[in-house]
Amino acid sequence: MASTVSTPAADVAPTTARFLRHAVEVALAAERGGNLPVAAVIALGDEIVAAAAARTLRPAAHPGRHAEVLALAAIPDPLVPRLAEMTCYCTLEPCLMCFGALVLHRIGGVVFGARDPRGGAVALLPYLAADVAAEARAVRWQGPVWPEVCDPIAARVLARYWTARYKSSS
Repeated sequence: MASTVSTPAADVAPTTARFLRHAVEVALAAERGGNLPVAAVIALGDEIVAAAAARTLRPAAHPGRHAEVLALAAIPDPLVPRLAEMTCYCTLEPCLMCFGALVLHRIGGVVFGARDPRGGAVALLPYLAADVAAEARAVRWQGPVWPEVCDPIAARVLARYWTARYKSSS
């Protein structure tokens, strides 16, 4: 099936472009299903080993069903010891919860398409305690690598998330 998603800029590695394109397609499918358009793809070498979309709104509201956490949980058990060799490709910069999960599980790298100005955790790297900072800096962080496609998707995520959050608290 032909992709309906454009290709990242020419300076993005072809493998990164392929995995991030897949993450965007998963995110858009989630949006069509009523969820926030956020997705994560975890790759080992040239193979996708897990992929997930956020399921924070459907089937029922749940704050912990973020794409990165669900993708980590979907990694086949025999591959878990190889997490340091894997890279997580996310449509949106990981939030603090997902940042922590990725760091504590010692994923090898994280590539994100768009920065999250309200909840992205990568900016916290300089402020972490020394032992946590050492773990977090061991992860290869790259992003935003595809803002021309992921920024509009991120804007929809943020608008819908904050609207849903304030509706549920009133």
